[in-house]
Amino acid sequence: MNAALTVIKEQVKHFYLIKRLSIYEMKNRNQSNYLGMAWELINPGIQMLIYWFVFGALRDRDDVHVAPGVEPNFLFWLLGGFIVWIFFFKSTIDGSKSIYSRLKLLSKMNFPMSIIPNLAIFSRFYIHLMLLGIVIIIFHFAGYFVNIYYLQLIYFMFASYCFIFALSLIISTLSTIIRDVHMFLSSTLRMALYFSGVLWPFSILDRFPDFVPELMKLNPIYYLISGYRAALFGTEWYFITNWEYTLLFWAVTIILFLIGAKIHVKFRRHFIDFL
Repeated sequence: MNAALTVIKEQVKHFYLIKRLSIYEMKNRNQSNYLGMAWELINPGIQMLIYWFVFGALRDRDDVHVAPGVEPNFLFWLLGGFIVWIFFFKSTIDGSKSIYSRLKLLSKMNFPMSIIPNLAIFSRFYIHLMLLGIVIIIFHFAGYFVNIYYLQLIYFMFASYCFIFALSLIISTLSTIIRDVHMFLSSTLRMALYFSGVLWPFSILDRFPDFVPELMKLNPIYYLISGYRAALFGTEWYFITNWEYTLLFWAVTIILFLIGAKIHVKFRRHFIDFL
């Protein structure tokens, strides 16, 4: 618990530094490209169109049943979940390598290493906000207007951030000690895309036993994706009507954070030895 409190205090104390450095990192990541930061929006757009073409257009998939009377086209259903997945994927990958890729810099700087994963996540969070704004505009012109349920997007963005930070705190520590962890994570997350409810609704698993889709719904990413879709399509207060999943999500997030904070504080004094 002391380690967790230490990490939280470091985030609060250096919050201004995190914001400033994350903006610099976001700009620096794209400074050599002719289109600059536009690629942060173009790349996810291209990926989503490819997934729509493969899993929607080629299969001539029917509209997806979200709630009684709400059956959006597969493209909009995919879009509502993909923005969450791309934020999670990019942030987790960047967060996992955030410490060991900056060890030489960290050896010369005087700020806590626990803010480094947060810095990587924050730089992706700006992109997430821009993508979410574009999605809201697209949904508006498609007939899914801004509604009261949009307020829960604030909660789900916060929940996404907390979960990614907790996970990144663990993986960034392990990948600094064992570099293969980052490669394993990248392969695992690409596979996890197909089990997170992004590309196809779990309702198509009707040929499997009932416990299979129910087990897959325990995935924290599925919880976040479902929350975003409930807000964008204006169907329900997802985190209230599905309070069991809400409790499970925060239990998993808190446990991951406690573990991550513990091992990070324990090993960070030895990180420079891995140079």
